Amino acid sequence: MKLATIRVHGTTRAVRVDEDKAVDLGESDLVAFLRHTDWSARAAAAAGEEYDLGGLEYAPVVVTPEKVVCVGLNYRNHILEMGRELPEYPALFSKYARALVGAYDDVVLPASSTQMDWEAELAVVIGAEIRHANREQARAAIAGYTVLNDVSARDWQFRTPQWHQGKTFEATTPIGPWLVTAGDPAVATEGLSLMCEVDGDTVQKAHTADLVFDPATLVAYVSEIVTLAPGDVIATGTPGGVGHARKPARYLEDRSVLVTRIEGIGECRNTCRREVR
Repeated sequence: MKLATIRVHGTTRAVRVDEDKAVDLGESDLVAFLRHTDWSARAAAAAGEEYDLGGLEYAPVVVTPEKVVCVGLNYRNHILEMGRELPEYPALFSKYARALVGAYDDVVLPASSTQMDWEAELAVVIGAEIRHANREQARAAIAGYTVLNDVSARDWQFRTPQWHQGKTFEATTPIGPWLVTAGDPAVATEGLSLMCEVDGDTVQKAHTADLVFDPATLVAYVSEIVTLAPGDVIATGTPGGVGHARKPARYLEDRSVLVTRIEGIGECRNTCRREVR
């Protein structure tokens, strides 16, 4: 199944996205919907108001998640090509909900940064409260997967050894357009191809089988630190090809078109707009 949060009548609604329509799930957004312990059965049986697919406006797939946890340095080939050793533990940082935008919304390039960079990522959405999980419990707690781009202000990120300040500028992180449930055949594989385009140029191309820490491992690890709640997001990291590592470096510009695509899930397509104060 595909589940999404859409904008309609000045508010948002959680929906199931079918081939020919979207069906209202009876909640304002997916975070609220995933709090139902039987959310999967409810989604499959939903028969609420129907919306025309052609007129859908996608909000961030999770509008107000309690937590957005991100992972750095998690693609094996990229780490090795950079001359680094594979990490023993995941490198974690966080975002705030205001960083998130919809799959087709504009991405804001902050006026205070001149080094905004792309990072295509597979994102995990949590579907059940979980703490101190083993791998099997962690896997069972995954509601599904979505597309995310961790657009980063490199000139802020590297001001200090801590990355947070470069990672959570408002309206910089597209996520969506929908969540593909974990049991969907489209994502029930050993890995998915991932790519990113900037103005028609393919700048990142990889496969999620190359992740050092897979989704279940990450969910279990983070659950040792904090309780994960329905609607929480874990962004699993980006492969090589980021603009900051290029020679010369390349960054997003005003009106750049950023496309982030994952096999079996979908794509985000965002126009970058320079912030005007």
